This record gives sequence, structure tokens and C-alpha cells, in this order.
Amino acid sequence: MLPRPRTRDLLRSLPALTGDLPEVDPYALPADPVEAFEGWFAAAVAAGVPEPHALTLATVGPDGAPHARVVLLADVADGAWVFAGDARAGKAQDLAGEPRAALTFYWQPLGRQVRVSGRARALDAAACAADFLRRSPSARAAAFASRPGERLLSSEELHAAVQQARARVDREPGLVLPTWQLWAVEPDEVELWQGDSDRAHLRVRYARAGDRWDRHLDWP
Repeated sequence: MLPRPRTRDLLRSLPALTGDLPEVDPYALPADPVEAFEGWFAAAVAAGVPEPHALTLATVGPDGAPHARVVLLADVADGAWVFAGDARAGKAQDLAGEPRAALTFYWQPLGRQVRVSGRARALDAAACAADFLRRSPSARAAAFASRPGERLLSSEELHAAVQQARARVDREPGLVLPTWQLWAVEPDEVELWQGDSDRAHLRVRYARAGDRWDRHLDWP
């Protein structure tokens, strides 16, 4: 049997920031970071970036420890980035104690990142219900079957719960999970990062200054 290569050697063999990366004129970007994000997001969709709406959500737990997980962007509305989840989940508990959150998008084929940080606020029940009903039957069934924070005894138990929940969703298509929650992250800072194959990465940072945005470049 051949020896397995060391992880360090595998890492050194991997290329980074390859391909025909786009050039960005930072002074041509919109003055509003939400508008700038929407332009980059549309470009990611047009370029065929897989799941461009996936983002890493970082929160802080009661003990001060950071927690991160990948969720999907639900909307960009009223100057905020919106995501959803179960109010019984760990992220909800984190946000209840410390509402600050950070979001990171990474669109590898374009060599682009977008970072958003600010305060997350829970949206009202009507918005949460509307979001839940827009989701696919499979997604709704998975949400009904889930028991966040509880220990799962076997994969068979999970599959059985999902099947039962799917049957219920099919019978009652207007059913809404009472613990379904939307959060809107209202940003204090937004950064657009364009990678460069020569490592001269471009960082455009937007910082809230009262009722306006201050935009400047940061060293990579």
C-alpha cells in the first residue's frame, strides 16, 4: 500500500486564485454597499458560480466562543442581508444573547469575497411565515422533522422523521413551522475583496458614518 501523502504536502500542491479573474475599478463601485453587493451577486449568478447564495454565518456564544456555519441568503431588503433558520437552533441562541453577526460570501471562480458585519434583528411572524411557505416541500419537511440541539440516535430515525414530516406537509401545504425565524443583518461594515493572481488583492471597505457610508481601500 502506498503511503498516504501528508496534508501539508497536499496543501502545497494546490493552486490558488487561478483563471481569468476580473479586474475591478474601486472608484466605479456604487457608493452604497448593498448596491455594490447586488452587482457582484448578479455577476456571480451570470458566471455560473455554484450556489452563490451560500454564506458563512459567524456568531458568538454565551461563553464568548465563536461559532460558524453555512446558511443560504434569503433576501437583501431595506439595506439588510436576510437569512432564516429554526429559533431553537444554536445560532438563534447565540443571536438572542449577542445580536452581532458576520457574514462571508466566497465566489471562487471569480476570486471574490464579500464580508458583512453588523447587528441581526428578528423579523416579524408574518415575514417568517411567508418565507417558510416559499420554500420547497422537501425543505419544509426537513424543518418540521428537525429537533435542533437534541442527540440523534441513528440515521434511520432521521429518515423516518423526514418521511413522516413530508407526508404531513403534503396533506397540509399551508402549515408553517412555529419556530421558523428570519433575521436581518443591518451592516456597520461591508468589504468587497477581489483576489489577484499576483496577490495584489483589492479590498474596498464601506464603514457606516452616521447616515452615510465612508468608502476607502485597505491594504491586503
